[in-house]
Amino acid sequence: MTEHPLQGRTIAVAESRELDVFVSMLERRGARVLRCPLVGILDAPDPAPVLEWVRWFNSGGCDDFIVLTGEGLRRLLSCIEQHEPALHTPFIAHLARVRKITRGPKPARALRELGMKPDIAADVATTAGIIKALRELDLSGRGVGVQLYGTEPNLPLTQFLQQAGASVRTVAPYVYADNTHDAEVIELIVHIAAGEVDAIAFTSRAQVERLITVAESAEQGEALKAALGRICVAAVGPVVAEALTAQGIRVDLMPTESYFLKPLTSKLVEALGGGKADGGAEA
Repeated sequence: MTEHPLQGRTIAVAESRELDVFVSMLERRGARVLRCPLVGILDAPDPAPVLEWVRWFNSGGCDDFIVLTGEGLRRLLSCIEQHEPALHTPFIAHLARVRKITRGPKPARALRELGMKPDIAADVATTAGIIKALRELDLSGRGVGVQLYGTEPNLPLTQFLQQAGASVRTVAPYVYADNTHDAEVIELIVHIAAGEVDAIAFTSRAQVERLITVAESAEQGEALKAALGRICVAAVGPVVAEALTAQGIRVDLMPTESYFLKPLTSKLVEALGGGKADGGAEA
């Protein structure tokens, strides 16, 4: 591999949480990066429902805990520490006892930070993957806690659990907030439509939804989708890929096993740099 395999390539990045890390990975390989963090992540504006859910969890009402995102588990712990620290020790104790079900590597990594591991890990990091992993289990009469992806209610999952006889309680410990003014998003759309971008990388479903919403509000939705069809569209994992596909946007590349920034960077190098990329470790 050449030292700068992405030399002469322009890549748009929508990442917010680890923007500087991602940009650095791409720039070290020679890319010019357009930064446009489309969304931010904030604590739930009202901690009361989160703390009420934690009290239910600590009381022993939860038999199975479905962790959809690593961010969600960390925000749960942060909410406890900020607002009711006395809940922390019993929360960790009960978390160790319940059956833990994860969607993808990031919630599994968050559990490992606490010295724990998933009891059941979905083979495919999607809601459908979780449902498949649970379909053959007897869930009748079990209390199931579901940590949501943002505030998305995930009706397919909760309805499946209820139909299987489980009692379901969801918790939303964080929300997505717009992190860029519409004018800046429209500027990104203009660059894409003008053919000034070789690739765009998405790392969350919320980014996809935000970009499409702004484009449609500016009556540029169809123009954006047409322009995306002419460049390389990268997704960090299957959830993001599904969001793009649902919008009629072709996904050109995605890491196959480890859904992190370094494998995503490696895939971009393979696609745009004309050769095999380095690495595949988490980042």
